[in-house]
Amino acid sequence: MSLLFEPFSCRDMRLANRIVMAPMTRNFSPDGIPGQDVAEYYRRRAEGGVGLIITEGTVVDRPEARNDPNIPFFYGEEALGGWKQVVDAVHGAGGRIAPQLWHTGLVREQFPDRPRPGEAEGPSGLYRANKPFGRAMSEADILDTIAAFAQSASDAVKLGFDCIELHGAHGYLIDQFFWSETNQRNDRWGGDNLPARSRFAVELVRQVRQRIGNVPLILRVSQWKQQDYQQRLAPSPVELDAWLTPLVEAGVDLLHCSQRRFWEPEFPELDGENGLNFAGWAKKLTGAPTISVGSVGLDSDFFSSFRGQQSESIDLGDLESRMERGEFDLIAVGRSLISNPDWAMKVRDGRLSEMHGFTAKHLESLR
Repeated sequence: MSLLFEPFSCRDMRLANRIVMAPMTRNFSPDGIPGQDVAEYYRRRAEGGVGLIITEGTVVDRPEARNDPNIPFFYGEEALGGWKQVVDAVHGAGGRIAPQLWHTGLVREQFPDRPRPGEAEGPSGLYRANKPFGRAMSEADILDTIAAFAQSASDAVKLGFDCIELHGAHGYLIDQFFWSETNQRNDRWGGDNLPARSRFAVELVRQVRQRIGNVPLILRVSQWKQQDYQQRLAPSPVELDAWLTPLVEAGVDLLHCSQRRFWEPEFPELDGENGLNFAGWAKKLTGAPTISVGSVGLDSDFFSSFRGQQSESIDLGDLESRMERGEFDLIAVGRSLISNPDWAMKVRDGRLSEMHGFTAKHLESLR
């Protein structure tokens, strides 16, 4: 049997297989409240055989945490009640689920006709270098944000979620603290090197870890940003180790390593064109299990879909052989699970010819 369909365990969580539903923003929760349609959306993927579902980004209790009014909250009685329905639906279908806890920071809204509910906040009031946007967070703002993440994580455990993911990638708030272009602070939350700029994330992880007991904690990280697809926070393994290892030591159980294309080597100058990908290097350096992700089963990346290009379904290439070699432990699947809710079962049964590609019209399923 393929390693894809072998069980995986982490702390108190046991998964039936190694397939993860990647978090994908939907903007489909009016007034921040996830409804029955959200529960049904995730239930279908659980029925389709996914081992672990990671929800769309859902924001913590800060007035400026979301950049679209239809992004769901993860606080407040009504929103948490909606998420309880989601948990129950997924568990009823035999699945496991994690919320992705999020703060969008200074990422500009995709839809200018949908204003933010408050003034955007970030480490230094910079969207990227020399591009002011929003305001710089005060010390009190930072401490309150850390506490908000910890409270949402605690609430997730009470609701019965199996795992927690923190969104520390793609240029959003946690990632803005990592990046020198958006974090130009000269206090304890900034610095002239990546480990110094990681103190916010390390403290956030520590406080979340204290609140969730033996529930696994995932941190999603990326080198690239929405603001700069070519950005590399850590251009060498030494710098990657200095960035990620303190986060694992603070309490991260799994690193969710986001790439635009999972098959691309992270440091081809060191181990060639078939070398380890981002998740592979993260696992090698930190010893933590990793989730890889990026255009699985498709011939183009997510951003091509936003430009209206069709992504054709293709075979899995060397995915399984990479997993057999121990390069990474789990694989996250995004758009393929939108167009094929039963993607996992089709792969398990060898029905790859039945896979549907992904077109721009499928984006409507995300929202």
